[in-house]
Amino acid sequence: MIQRALPFVCLLFFAVRAEAQVQVELKFKRLQYIAYEPVVAMIRITNLAGRDVDLHDADGQSWFGFEVTGGEGQQIPPNATSNAQPPLKIEAGQKVTQRVDLGPLYPVHDFGTYHVRAHIYFADLEKFFYSGTKVFEVTDARPIWQQTVGIPEGASAPGNARTYSLLTNRFPDHTSLYVRVQDKDTGIVYATYSLGRAIAFEQPQAEIDNANQLHVLHCAAPRAWSYSRVGLNGELLAHSSFMEAKTRPRLVHAANGEVAVRGGVLESPASQTARDTAPKLSERPPGLPKDEQ
Repeated sequence: MIQRALPFVCLLFFAVRAEAQVQVELKFKRLQYIAYEPVVAMIRITNLAGRDVDLHDADGQSWFGFEVTGGEGQQIPPNATSNAQPPLKIEAGQKVTQRVDLGPLYPVHDFGTYHVRAHIYFADLEKFFYSGTKVFEVTDARPIWQQTVGIPEGASAPGNARTYSLLTNRFPDHTSLYVRVQDKDTGIVYATYSLGRAIAFEQPQAEIDNANQLHVLHCAAPRAWSYSRVGLNGELLAHSSFMEAKTRPRLVHAANGEVAVRGGVLESPASQTARDTAPKLSERPPGLPKDEQ
């Protein structure tokens, strides 16, 4: 009996050892995202092979990828956008974290729930290693302000017009202010991202300057104000913080059409860095969510 069982035990040991050679962990910072907001997946890869590992594409198979399904279990196919990743070498016992925005890779902008699993293909073993499945929800924020502007002559921006929108979303422990920049004629959303935390009862100030860029000043905390300047393609061109002193900060138009902040006290760069919560811009997704008007 021992002789008959020995091959099975050896096979089981090899299987367990192979499974442990590359560990894959998947995390998202939040459970809820706004439509067209960057959905950044953080993938931690741990090399437990006892030797250096080279992860690379082989036999027509990408070494890195995702499996995405909708709330009803339907498979979500990837966009035509390439998910090609450069080869990655991980030394024995080391951990490497990859950050990937799912937005450009998969159509995860429609409202609903999504289930995601990351996988690694280890060409040396011709074997896949999988993370656990994580879930996130895509919803939309409450619109509070919107303005459509034309594209000035000479501006580096396609199309004829842009629509700026300010939206708020309530999370369990805070409210965030979002900006969205889109071309409603084509359905292209150029950017959606948070401008930081906001005091719900203070209405943000929004002004358009002579270059048709958006200026936003909102109350981020008691006596603390956050200023942002947003470009026609959704770029975050400026971001700074002001504290109330003898007067509150406010947006004002100059005679030449420029917009500036008057009043308050500009915080030091170190303080601004600590307060700055605006993420990097997402890639351009192709259209609006199905439920959005």
